[in-house]
Amino acid sequence: MQKTNPPTTSSFSQRHPLVFGLSLILAAVILLVGIMAAFRFLIMDGKRASGLSMSGDKAGVVHIAGMILDGRDVIDWIRELRDDESVKGVLLRVNSGGGAVAPSQEMYAAVAKLRAVKPVIAYFETVAASGAYYASAPADAIMTNPSAITGSIGVLMELPSWKGLMDKLGIDDRTLTSGPFKDAGSPARPMTPQEREYLQGIVDDLHEQFVSDVAAGREMDPETVRTLADGKAMTGRRALDLGLVDYIGDYEDAMDMLLKEAGLPPDANVVEGPEYETSWLDDLLSEIHITVSGAPTLGPTFR
Repeated sequence: MQKTNPPTTSSFSQRHPLVFGLSLILAAVILLVGIMAAFRFLIMDGKRASGLSMSGDKAGVVHIAGMILDGRDVIDWIRELRDDESVKGVLLRVNSGGGAVAPSQEMYAAVAKLRAVKPVIAYFETVAASGAYYASAPADAIMTNPSAITGSIGVLMELPSWKGLMDKLGIDDRTLTSGPFKDAGSPARPMTPQEREYLQGIVDDLHEQFVSDVAAGREMDPETVRTLADGKAMTGRRALDLGLVDYIGDYEDAMDMLLKEAGLPPDANVVEGPEYETSWLDDLLSEIHITVSGAPTLGPTFR
């Protein structure tokens, strides 16, 4: 009888080479993220730390970054730096296109109170526009990257209309209100002239607050600020020509200016914040440069 070889069973990698290859890549990425996280935790720059545990005089850095939807973390960190007598000066490192009105105003107030007790220098990195510019206006001085996008002094209220789509889908809106303006701006129906006038009044009032606060923070004539407050964004170099910033430079220049104003040596310790708690998924997405964002802003915004 002729002997036959037993049938061979192919491995998973042979049956599903694409899935196997992607699994290896994912495992490598996760391993790399873990190693980098451990490296950051175990081998920190001795002069950079978050929190106020360092002894001796120091400078503080406040990061204002991303869409401004909630200013509590930034404001709490500013208050910590303001109340700590060992912090002799603070740098605002700004990289934000603005956001909701109220948090921007609250940051403005916090920066103004901070400036009253210690030097504050703002540095505009990539973008510091609209609400982010608002929050930075009370600083003693503003330094910007020449290509940073700033300005955009104005208020935006976005009111989409779904009426056409609802008509096509056969959807009817039945909203009961206690007054004619309670559902003003509803996307389910056309806006009346009276509603447009009413909502435009809110935008105009917020805009006037923006102009007045920038004028006070920058110690500029309100009429001068008003002529610049047409919503246009501009480069840092153009903002210098118009008086909205004070200096052109980079982060190192801004830090050197702060240390000098605060009477600190060039090798002074620096504490940075606010701290943000992130999950392993956040860290993973950050390391592979994937951004997941949402949380639409309701109401008027500085953007």
